[in-house]
Amino acid sequence: MEIFPHQHLTYCTNIHPGESWAEVRESLRHVLAVKQLSSPDRPFGIGLRLSGRAASELAEAPRLMAFKEWLREHDCYVFTMNGFPYGGFHAEVVKDQVHAPDWSTRERVVYTKLLFDILAELLPEGMDGGVSTSPLSYKPWHPEAGGGGAQVPGYAQMEAHILEVIDHLDGIRRRTGKVLHLDVEPEPDGLLENSTEFIQFYRRLARGEREAAVREHLAICYDVCHFAVAYEDQASALKALAEEGIRIGRLQISAALKADLTTDRQRVHDSLQPYDEPVYLHQVALRRKDRSIDRFPDLAPALAALHDPDYRELRTHFHVPIYADSYGVLQSTNDAIRETLRLWKAAPYTRHLEVETYTWDVLPDHQRLSLTDSIHRELDWVRRQLQE
Repeated sequence: MEIFPHQHLTYCTNIHPGESWAEVRESLRHVLAVKQLSSPDRPFGIGLRLSGRAASELAEAPRLMAFKEWLREHDCYVFTMNGFPYGGFHAEVVKDQVHAPDWSTRERVVYTKLLFDILAELLPEGMDGGVSTSPLSYKPWHPEAGGGGAQVPGYAQMEAHILEVIDHLDGIRRRTGKVLHLDVEPEPDGLLENSTEFIQFYRRLARGEREAAVREHLAICYDVCHFAVAYEDQASALKALAEEGIRIGRLQISAALKADLTTDRQRVHDSLQPYDEPVYLHQVALRRKDRSIDRFPDLAPALAALHDPDYRELRTHFHVPIYADSYGVLQSTNDAIRETLRLWKAAPYTRHLEVETYTWDVLPDHQRLSLTDSIHRELDWVRRQLQE
């Protein structure tokens, strides 16, 4: 939905299970229920997630034309898409396989191009459109990775594949006039996991004869949760990206769990235990007294290390509802969201804002509410932050 002229807010439909197009199409009833609460009299933008299978099925002309008609009938539009998880994302173990296939493979290139072809057909005139994608690969798969992974065998192939997609987007722009951007999403333990590594990667691509195309079509998907888990200062990270001339394709509004370990450490441990679930990765950063940071690939090994008295704070990549400040002895990093939104109000650095709390079905029981009401509550919370 348009919250200010040319500025759009939505939520990501990766919340809803669905790996085939038929399943995705059925899940859109939830979108209509949210629209009825959040934007009953105005067009509602959709942050669409399509798996590789669903994208192949929707790309067939009759289905795509039928979906365009469905959007028109229900006063909805698609302006952004989630192209990070290629395969199954619900009711199965995802963990590190969320990065597969990575950017060293043709499958990732073909899938991403297909999403852009679909988006180019669906995107309303006068809007830019973005597709988010993985941070190239999963760093633990590459023990030699360092400084953003440029030493990884096959890294040059990953860059070449990204540039191939950039060329594809430049071709779409020339044919249709529509400006589309690939929004790479740094995350903990990704081959690109923070602003420094993304900037180094961007510099390698934004040079030579392709520099103009890269600056037009390559962007960052700025996930607030991910940057908070990395202990990055939001203002400093956004300033560094701006100084490099990097487009922020999407502000992904999400909150992580954090805990103060200078209080009752056992209560913190026991409170975190229900979040140690088997579906998604929940990378952890533990900060010591001297402010150095130890990183763990998931919550279980971090909980096993929690007895170390030198640790002062824990942050974990577990998306929690953005409207809550605390959960008993646990807290939320939604203070980082407030800061990014304050900076956005002062100088809007992206046209796309998307709430992404995809963990509703694995949250502990005491946090589970009606899904429609919860999504509406999150969207309303963001709007209120922007109004205050």
